[in-house]
Amino acid sequence: MATPKMKVSHRRTHMRFAHWLGEKTAPNMTACSHCGEMIQNYCACPVCGYYRGRKVLKVAADKAETEAKAE
Repeated sequence: MATPKMKVSHRRTHMRFAHWLGEKTAPNMTACSHCGEMIQNYCACPVCGYYRGRKVLKVAADKAETEAKAE
């Protein structure tokens, strides 16, 4: 098994991790086209349940509406 010939200094180690951490950023956010709430890109809106103009999720507000109609 290969072993290192020299000790890697603390600075070199920290620089290696610093480059990797620099690539990490917060996810991009956009406004929902249906309700205007801020959502993460390429994700369904948790507030209204729409994704790219289509209803894809059932949310709590929808369940309340269906229960109200049933009564």
